[in-house]
Amino acid sequence: MKKSLNFFYVGLAIFFIAIGYKSLYNGDDWEHIFNGNSLDDWTVKIKGYPSGENFGNTFKVQDGQILVSYENYENFDFRYGHLYYTKKKFKNYHLKLEYKFFGEQANGGEGWATKNSGVMFHSQHPETLLIDQSFPVSIETQFLGGLNDGSRPTGNLCTPGTDVDMNSVKVKGHCTRSKSDTFNNDDWVEAEIIVYSDSIAHHIINGKTVLTYTNLRYGDDGRLPENMIDKKDKKLTEGYISLQSESHPIKFRNIRIKSLN
Repeated sequence: MKKSLNFFYVGLAIFFIAIGYKSLYNGDDWEHIFNGNSLDDWTVKIKGYPSGENFGNTFKVQDGQILVSYENYENFDFRYGHLYYTKKKFKNYHLKLEYKFFGEQANGGEGWATKNSGVMFHSQHPETLLIDQSFPVSIETQFLGGLNDGSRPTGNLCTPGTDVDMNSVKVKGHCTRSKSDTFNNDDWVEAEIIVYSDSIAHHIINGKTVLTYTNLRYGDDGRLPENMIDKKDKKLTEGYISLQSESHPIKFRNIRIKSLN
């Protein structure tokens, strides 16, 4: 009996090791929300255009990547856009993706938008944006590329229509710099976001935690669009994920998410 039990426990250990190995290397818990072939389950919203209209073919798929480009624009003209994953909302999750800036900024893009993009999370649905609304009410993990002129970290925080706390104090500025390195070359950068509903969020760049904040909520300073005033100061517990178009070409790939429920 003892020998049989030993074989049983050895077999059980091998089984769990195999399950752990499969989970670690095959990513069983990760859901790829971009299939690499199409923008199925994604919705475009560009300022000045209705939800679903992809002006200038701004967002497209090429070589297994999402490209944000402006070859069909004569002038950017403040047409800020976002590509939303609208299949479902997320609440407690770990998001991973890779991004890479490329090419030249569109004509008419503002200076601050050079090598500037990001991913918005806990975002409102694109169909609830006003026609001329530039940015969704959301939390932004801002991506910046270096300009070979001093420090320009990435994985920063911006808060369109929202508020958060750091060290139990409300963050007053619209954007807050992270502790990341500056990436002057247009290489692929891995970004991660770990968020637990309205309680806490972490920004991670190339495996390094660069920013943490708490108490995610709707704003209280007049930045909310008129159709969302009733949400003032309320907890921001969940929402959609979107990728930005801010006038500089950028690529996204390997977009995946894991539920932390």
